Amino acid sequence: MRDVVRTRSVPQIIVSDADYERLTDLATASLERLPEVAQELLDEMDRAKVVENGSVPADVVRMGSTVTFTSDDGHTRTLTLVYPKEESLDEHRISVLTPVGAALIGLSVGQSISWTARDGKHHQLTVTKVG
Repeated sequence: MRDVVRTRSVPQIIVSDADYERLTDLATASLERLPEVAQELLDEMDRAKVVENGSVPADVVRMGSTVTFTSDDGHTRTLTLVYPKEESLDEHRISVLTPVGAALIGLSVGQSISWTARDGKHHQLTVTKVG
């Protein structure tokens, strides 16, 4: 394993037990192919508060959620968080196995998180709406 120095803000996140199991399995299976993003998703799952499927608040980003967020560059984006095979940027569907997708899972409205893009640049986003 690699040594990681966490320099980003990590707010409390919530995931359903079903999402937790499926995402942990997905990240573990992706460690060889996408090591950085898969490890980031595993780290997110390790720190998540896991609750029963019906107990996730409506304003929390889960798989299949459509989320609106603002970036530190001033742009507002609306995307649906999906599994890799469902990704379609033309249809505004982003995979949870992307840096921004892994950052979004479990956040609630008003929360912010710092994340690192594949090009190594650091960004921050704030969730403004979850549908």
